[in-house]
Amino acid sequence: MATTSPVRKAWRSLIWLIVIVVGLVALNVGSMLWSNNSLTPKLALDLEGGTQIILEPQLESGQTVSQEQLDQAVAIIRQRVDATGVSESEITTQGGRNIIVAIPGTPDNDTMERIQASAKLEFRPVLRADVPTPQGGASVEPTPAPDGGGDSTAAPDSTAPAESAAPETPAAGETPSPQPTNASDLAWITPELESQFANFDCSSLDELTQVPPSDKPFISCEEDGSVKYILGPVEVSGETITDATSGLVPDSRGFTTNEWGVFITFNETGTREFRAVTERLIGLSGTQNQFAIVLDGKVISAPTTQAVITDGKPMISGNFTQESAKRLADQLKFGALPIGFQVESTNTISATLGANQLHSGLIAGVIGMILVVVYSLFQYRTLGLVTVASLIVAAIITYLVITLLSWREGYRLSLAGVAGLIVAIGIIADSFIVYFERIRDELRDGRSLEGAVEAGWKRAIRTVLASDTINFLAAVVLFLVAVGNVQGFAFTLGITTIIDLIVVSLFTHPMLQLLARTRFFGGGHPWSGLDPQALGAVYRGRAQFRAPVAATGRGARSSREAQRRQTIAERKAAEQAGVGAGERDSSGKDA
Repeated sequence: MATTSPVRKAWRSLIWLIVIVVGLVALNVGSMLWSNNSLTPKLALDLEGGTQIILEPQLESGQTVSQEQLDQAVAIIRQRVDATGVSESEITTQGGRNIIVAIPGTPDNDTMERIQASAKLEFRPVLRADVPTPQGGASVEPTPAPDGGGDSTAAPDSTAPAESAAPETPAAGETPSPQPTNASDLAWITPELESQFANFDCSSLDELTQVPPSDKPFISCEEDGSVKYILGPVEVSGETITDATSGLVPDSRGFTTNEWGVFITFNETGTREFRAVTERLIGLSGTQNQFAIVLDGKVISAPTTQAVITDGKPMISGNFTQESAKRLADQLKFGALPIGFQVESTNTISATLGANQLHSGLIAGVIGMILVVVYSLFQYRTLGLVTVASLIVAAIITYLVITLLSWREGYRLSLAGVAGLIVAIGIIADSFIVYFERIRDELRDGRSLEGAVEAGWKRAIRTVLASDTINFLAAVVLFLVAVGNVQGFAFTLGITTIIDLIVVSLFTHPMLQLLARTRFFGGGHPWSGLDPQALGAVYRGRAQFRAPVAATGRGARSSREAQRRQTIAERKAAEQAGVGAGERDSSGKDA
């Protein structure tokens, strides 16, 4: 006997489900073998504890920090932490002065460097360097665009991560006479500053903590200590950078080369200021033709200038690798804090909620699962076992997805995320209940069980899609507008909503398609959950039903149950049919 089309579709759906589960298992096992990943989800700060970093603002004499500056700094530091793939972190202010960064677990070196590199980003002209400008080195030139237009900046390959503390400005000489006319004027270099420059040791840069004055020259070095500079006053602030990305540099015809570069975008203020700088530097020679990008008081790049940048979109290129270009882009994008900070302390903190609260959440989930199972078995008899199996499949897929996201995206499960998983039990069970009730409605209308399964699915899937779409949109909105643990709740809610659609489509429906062809379910066994008398229909053959007739006792109660479940349209149709039959009887035509 040839396999019918519904059965073939059912097996095809189940095979796809098996492929998905096997794929998730393979990825998780692979992550364990290749990356020493655990097969359990990572826990968030409230369940595992982590590392607390207290950042103290670096202020010039008489300077104060405003709440607006702190809020802006918190937002930028949160971007830095998120860029490393760490989730469920907490960044808050303390005492209207300090910033506290709490990260789950033990952060890696890259994450710590991002957080500790917290000083302001500045663009300063180079007044003097202790090595000559290299021949054929980096330069500022028009950015090759698809049409050959644009601007660019080229730079040397000094792109190591910034150190944790901003250096103290070596005592600069008094403003010389005559007064400097611009930031590149060599009149800024006094005999006292000249002497300090000659005796300055770049290895002492890490020990200095005072913020360099923005309106005075100061001495700084490349991050690796290879070049020593006298830099002029700040001309462009890093706060004017709106974006910085890394990528392959195009040539003059717009074709991609194998050279890596960094692409910067300034806002309107930065565009105007950077244009004025390049207009002046293009007419200078030697080291005065360079401008330094300063982060934490150290020079992270010092490109030369060979063109005027008019559109606020310079490109830094040079001897970059893919990693060093990305690192510099991140420094430019996330380094523009309104004030400088230094690390005051780093401490290990314990879980704020601990294992007891996690266990309580898991117990709540188990209790919720048990209640759903009990209700399903009581309401749907053996058919309720399909609900139990569907919930188990959904739990397995959810666990594998959460574990995989912990490895690939740094996701961490918080107590709020556990709450989202518990709420998802009801959402998933609701989809099964909608489907089962649609099948029962179709059986009451006189369909066979196989026909009721297909017709009920067409009606149920529309309701399930509408419900899950609303839940998913609510989760997306909550994730976008919230921060911290609330985002964790929204994330798990959105993930489980998608999994609900997968399970009900690839498991629940196919299982019912197969069960409808069995004697136990197809024959309407009293314990199948599809008992015709319990549904208010009368059995007349293999999964065939007809409308109930007048009955007494239990049959009467089943008939009343069927009438109670009728829709308004069905009741009106029945009343009209009864009126028509009465008229025919009174006229004698049908006697």
